[in-house]
Order: sequence, then structure tokens, then C-alpha cells
Amino acid sequence: MSKNPTRGFWPMRDLPVAFWLVLLVVATLVHRQIPAPRWLMIHLLLLGAISHAILVWSQYFAIALLRTPARPHDRATQNRRLLMLNAGTVVVVAGVLSMLWPVTATGAALVAGAVIWHGVDLFARMRRALPSRFGATVKYYIAAAAFLPVGAVLGTVLAHGTGSPTHEQVTLAHAFLNVLGWVGLTVAGTLVTFWPTMLRTRIADQAAANSRRALPVLIASALAAALGAGFGLLPVAAAGLLGYIAGLGMMASSFIQVARYKPPKTFSTLSVLGAVCWWIGCLVALVVSLLGTGDWQVVGRLFASITPYLVAGFAAQVLLGALSYLVPVVLGGGPAPVRAATTMLDRGAVLRVSTANAALLVCALPVPSLVRVLCSVLYLVAMASFLPLLFMALRAHRKAKAKVGADIDALGLPAGTPAPRVRLAPEGQRPAGQRAGQAMAGLIAVVLAIAVGVAIDPAASGVAAPPAPPESGAAAPATTAETLIVEVQAADMRFTPSRIEVPSGTHLVIELTNTDAAETHDLVLATGANSGRLAPGQSATVDAGVITSDVPVWCSIVGHRQMGMVLEIKATGTPAAPGEKPGAADPGHGSMHQPASQAPSAAGAPLDLMARPKASFTAHDASLPVLPPRPKDGKPMVHKATFTAQEAVAEVSPGVRQKLWTFNGNAPGPLLHGRVGDKFEITLVNDGTMGHSIDFHAGALAPDEPMRTIQPGESLLYTFTASRAGIWMYHCSTMPMSAHIANGMFGTVVIEPDGLPAVDRSYVLAQSEFYLGNQDAEVDTAKLAAEKPDLVVFNGYANQYVHRPLSATVGERVRIWLLDVGPTRPSSFHVIGGQFDTTWFEGNYLLDHREGGDGGSQALALGVAQGGFVELRFPEAGNYPFVSHVMVDAERGAQGVFKVAE
Repeated sequence: MSKNPTRGFWPMRDLPVAFWLVLLVVATLVHRQIPAPRWLMIHLLLLGAISHAILVWSQYFAIALLRTPARPHDRATQNRRLLMLNAGTVVVVAGVLSMLWPVTATGAALVAGAVIWHGVDLFARMRRALPSRFGATVKYYIAAAAFLPVGAVLGTVLAHGTGSPTHEQVTLAHAFLNVLGWVGLTVAGTLVTFWPTMLRTRIADQAAANSRRALPVLIASALAAALGAGFGLLPVAAAGLLGYIAGLGMMASSFIQVARYKPPKTFSTLSVLGAVCWWIGCLVALVVSLLGTGDWQVVGRLFASITPYLVAGFAAQVLLGALSYLVPVVLGGGPAPVRAATTMLDRGAVLRVSTANAALLVCALPVPSLVRVLCSVLYLVAMASFLPLLFMALRAHRKAKAKVGADIDALGLPAGTPAPRVRLAPEGQRPAGQRAGQAMAGLIAVVLAIAVGVAIDPAASGVAAPPAPPESGAAAPATTAETLIVEVQAADMRFTPSRIEVPSGTHLVIELTNTDAAETHDLVLATGANSGRLAPGQSATVDAGVITSDVPVWCSIVGHRQMGMVLEIKATGTPAAPGEKPGAADPGHGSMHQPASQAPSAAGAPLDLMARPKASFTAHDASLPVLPPRPKDGKPMVHKATFTAQEAVAEVSPGVRQKLWTFNGNAPGPLLHGRVGDKFEITLVNDGTMGHSIDFHAGALAPDEPMRTIQPGESLLYTFTASRAGIWMYHCSTMPMSAHIANGMFGTVVIEPDGLPAVDRSYVLAQSEFYLGNQDAEVDTAKLAAEKPDLVVFNGYANQYVHRPLSATVGERVRIWLLDVGPTRPSSFHVIGGQFDTTWFEGNYLLDHREGGDGGSQALALGVAQGGFVELRFPEAGNYPFVSHVMVDAERGAQGVFKVAE
């Protein structure tokens, strides 16, 4: 009898899944340091590990179910297919991360080609096979293979870029084709026979008939969901999902029947059971999302919130559960080696499954971010434990196989004698108490994670700080005080109601709900009680304690209090208290009642704006890179970038540090440079602690969706075409807008006009202001409201080009692009000792040296959010200072030097 070619170690079959899973764990651990982390983690699992597993195991099951023996060349053919699939996946990942669309398209073509090849092979195998009771399962595989190439095409469309709402529609269509079609049909078809096989029981009598009836329903429903999403038909997409759930329901009775007869006990069966539960739950949540709104942008955001649970709950668990059963079986070698590997992979089965699913369920609930992080870590540990157990199982298998061989040799049996049967305890037969103990340990671990998260950050968890001790001479609050519960809503920079009258001696409890559509808010009492920060839709209970005097209340998000987000608790029945207690001002910022002139400087002393920075100081690079040539096909260039909103403590003047809100960690943010007609695709990722947004003046489009505020952890795609030349500002447009700009959230887009002559050097200078809070603190909004900046700077740092001059050479033509970011101060740019022969303001030449004449310009005046450029030649070597000729601002740091050499 010939050796079974599907048994034993097969590198091209067995190693890539482990490779993709290791990469997934690494990407999860360092996700904050890599581009497009969410996309990458999802595709490492779905496109990398699961697609490889589908190609491997659907062929394995097809051979078994159709009873068509593997041919001699099948392994070589399968190797080529798997190599093509994995190479395509690597190319797709490289193309997306490098934002090179042709590379992404090439990788997608390789992936689609490998899957089409796989589907054709299965179809041919089914055609030459005799009729089989469970041949319908192979039809599931063939149908699944037809879905992925279309999904791959839509994936390349998304990589190229689309605007809203098309982006959300194509994203959902892409997901439905791949998750419902490619992955879903494969899983549904496989479980018909694989589920009872894992449970080691017979297949239900009606299973084959149910699967045949369900297949057309599932195919039609998946197509309807994808087409409905792609063409913007919400009812059709929802009907498709409902039909898909109904199709799964048609198969459910046979699954339930065998599980009732032989309950799941091993890791493989428990993990697959958990996966199916998450699968159905996520599909139901998607249906509710589609039926609950008619807005595709809203649907896109809801789908983005469900996706992690569909991937982590369904896809990851079904993969690890299946592999835990299949790997020992295909390694073969006899009962003892198979059992040794299975036992190793089954270690801590109930503990791992209970921990992973409980932690994931907590993450799906509206819990504080720290609790979600801790539970995510627990989930990762529970699931990633599969990898070391896998390698330990391979070693255990090898040792057991060697022992069997040694026993055969000791008995003097001829080579090739089958391994002796060894009576082993049935799989999964652990004492019920041990399984219950593991389940309890998993739940306890999750509960401890919740407790630790709440203990570390009680305010964010809605656990109010205790009221401050009563002031000297005040009566201690009575413990039997009557309780008054008041509902308060936070929205549109207002608390409603904005005044609460409370009889003196009453115990007040505030039920706060953030009903704002986009903004994060909180509620802070002068006594110290607070709600913690609440995302839109979240609620918290704040125990205000026993009210014996008036208590000021405000939102502590920077700038919100100054915009009127305050509330007054008024004690009635006693004389009014004198007002806010000393020291009760908004922590970390200037008090509303303190004149800006008295607000402390960042260093606690008068600023020395002429101080020299350290020798290691590097100035912001002010040079404007030369644009590459236009594409030969004449098409506009597409510029892709990811802007991450994040907080960073940065030096803004020698020895003066501020906690800035930034795009990509710097103020100003990344410089964008292009031509008229170029397309820009910017992905905004909010990695901060509050809501942020972005507004590109270089694009003309309705601001409703692309400029909306997104919450921490969210992202959006902002697409615009540069239709007009200019130097344009971009900035965060979240209210209060002045605070977000003043605290660093701005940048520059240079769109060159057609026919712009080349020059020897080009520089970009963006003027902005700093309203300094305490050292390492954020913007002082009281100074900002009074329009009294501490610093006015070019490119984010006071006097930096005084200490690190910009270079030029005598006779060179130098162009200086200028932008006044503000948020409040105008600019009048002047080079001392120089004269401009060309000035270009807001898209139009005021003076052009190419037209001749003897006119010149001494300054270019700019209002806030205006820009242009000037050109000049330096007549002789020397140092030429440049300033804003609003001289008080030059003295605040808006100055620099051109160092001109011979």
C-alpha cells in the first residue's frame, strides 16, 4: 500500500499559517508604531492565515469526501498554488503599507489567481468523482472560491481611494464578499461533517439534506448583501444579511443535535462553538445597524466597530479550533503520536476559551478604555498561547513517534509494520470539576482585569471621587440627608440644565449623559467629584455629595469651559456662598477669573525669548522639496498619507515645553506638496484622548462627513482634489477651534500654479502663536480668549532660524512660501536688507519680475489663514534677518536669518 501523501509534515502546507499568526501577534503588540495597524492586523489573519488554511484544508476535505485519491503531482501543484497565494499576500501588505497602488493591485491579482486555480481544481475533481453523500460540501468550497476574486478587486479599488459615501459602500461590499462568501461558505460547508468528527460522534441524519438546501440560500444572500452595499441599497443589503442568517439556521438543527448528544469539551470543539456564537451575534448586530439608519457613513462607522469582534471572535477562534484538531491528525504516525500532539494542544482548553471569550465580551461593552486594554491583553494571551503549544505539540508528536519506532524495533518486527494500538483515555475526558475550575479561573482573570482598570482610573470608569472635606467652620453633612437625582445632558458646548437648585443639606446625584453627536465631554465639580471623560452616547453617575453651598461645575476638556460649558449648583435656603473656592479653577490651565497678564509663564518665570537652544537642537526643515515630474500618461498624481492625531510634549522655545496636540507628533504637521489637479487621500487616525478632526483648505467639498470629529481610536478617509493653486492651511476644526489650532494642530499644503518657474531655493514658513500654560501643560485658553500670545513663531519654534539660519548664495533666486496660521495674529513678512521683485498673494501675482519694470515690495501682509510667496535675490554675502513686521510679534519669536554666502 502506498504512503498517504496527505500525512506527515509538509512545510508549504504547515508553516505559513504559523508564520502569519506570529506576524499577527507582533503587529498587535507594536500596533501603535506601524502604519495602518487595524487594516494590517485584520488582513494578516483573514488574507494571510485563514486564506492559506482554506486552500489547504478545503482540498484535504474534498479528497476525503469525494474519495478521489491524491495523484502523484497533486502535492507539487498545491505547493505552487500556496506559494502564489502567500506571495500575493506579502505583495498586498507591502503595497498597502507603502501606499503603492500598482504593487497592491499586483498582489491582489496573485491572490485572486491562486484562489481561481484552486476553485477550478476542486470543480474538476468533483466532475470525475462518483456521487457522494456529502459532495455538497465541495460545492460550498467552489462557490466560496468564486467570491474572493471579486472581493480582491474591490480591495484594490479601496486601496486606490474613494470618497464618502462610496468608500463605506465599497468597504462593506468587499467585507461581505470575503467574510460571508470566501470564509463563511467554507466554514459552513466544512462544519457539516467536521463538527461531529471533532465531537467524535456520528453525523446527524438530516445534515446532508440541510446543507444542500441551505447552499443556494447562503450564496444568494451573500450576493444580495454585497450588491446592496455596493450600489447603496440599504434594504437590499439588510435583506441579504437576514437571508444569510436564515440559511445558517437551516443547518443549525444538525449541529445542535450532535452537540446535545456529545457536548463540546476539548479546545477544538469549544473554540469552534465560541466562533459560531460570535459569527451569528455579529451578523445580527450588522442587520440591526443596517436597519437602524439610512446613512452609509453611519453604517460604515458601526461596521468598523463590529469588525474586530467578527475577526477576533469568529475568524480567529474557528481557525485555531480547526487547527488544534487537524494538525495532529495529518501528522499521523499512529494513535500514540496523534494523541500526544492532541493532548498538548488541548492543555488549559477551558481556561483559554473562557478567558478569550469573556475578555472579548467585556471589550464589546461600553467600558472604560483602560479596562478594554487590559481585557484585550488577556484575549491576546489566551489566543496566542496556541503558538507555543503548537510547537510543543510537534515536539511531543516527534518523541512519541520515535518511541513507537523503538518499540517495534525491540519486538523485532519487520519495517513497515503498523504501530501497535495503545489503549488511551478518550479525548477530553477530564473531570468535570477540573473543567469548571478552569472556566472559573478564566472568568476571575477577566473580573480582575476590570477591577484593576477601575482602580487605576476610577474617574474614567464613572466612579466619582469622594467629596472634599467640609471647609473650616462648616457643618459635616448629615448621613441621613434626602437624596435628589438630577438628569443632565452634555451637548453643543452646553450642559442642560445649566443650573440646578438644591435645598441646602440635600444629597445630590447627577446622572450625566453625553448626547453630543461627536464631542467627548466630562463633568467636574469644584469639590473634586467628576464623571470621567464620556464619548458620545456614554453615561455616568456623579455623586455630588451633600450640598451646603453653591458649587461651580464645568467640562474640563480644554476650551470647553471657556465656550460656556459650565453648570451651577445653587444651594437654596441659605445665604449664597462666595463662589468658587480658591484653587478650584480648571486644573492645568489659567483660571477664567485670572487676568491673562497674571497667568504664570510656562517656566514659572518671565520668558527669555533670546535664550539659545542646546547645541543638539535641530530646526524644523523649512525647505520645499522639488516636485517629481508629471506622470507620462498625463494623469494627476495621487498623494496618500496617514495623519495621526496624537499628544506630544515638545519644546517650543529654549527651556519651554508644552503638551501639544499634533498631526504625526509635530507642529506644524506634515507638509503636502502637489500641482493643480492632483488628488490627495489622507487617512486621519485619532490616537489622542479627545475628539479631533481635520479641514483642508486646499479642497472644496461639503464638510459634513470628511471634516467630522472622530473619537479616540477612530479613523476616517479624507479625499480631495487640488483644483486651485495656493499655499493652503489645514487644521483641526473641532471646537473650540482656536484652542486646537493654538495647541499645534495645523499644517501646510503647497499647490503650485501651472508654469511656476523653477528657482534655486524654496522655503516654507508658517507663522503661528503659542498661549503658554504651565510647563508641560496645554494651551492656556484664558490667554487665548484675551488674544495675548506668549510666543509668535515660524514653523513651531521661537527664533529657531536665528540660531539655525536658512542658507542662500549671492545671486540665487530664493522663493519663500508664507502662511499665517494664526489663530489670531496677522503677519507682515519682511527681509531686512532685501527687496522682493515678485510677490504672489492668495493665488494672484501682485508683482512679477518677469514683466519687467522697476517696482519692488518690502513686505507681504497676510491675514489669518492667508498665504502666498515672495521672491528675491541677495545682492551680497552676509546675514539678512527676516521678521514679521508686526514688531511686537517679531519680539515674541517671529524672526530668523538668511545666511548668504558668496
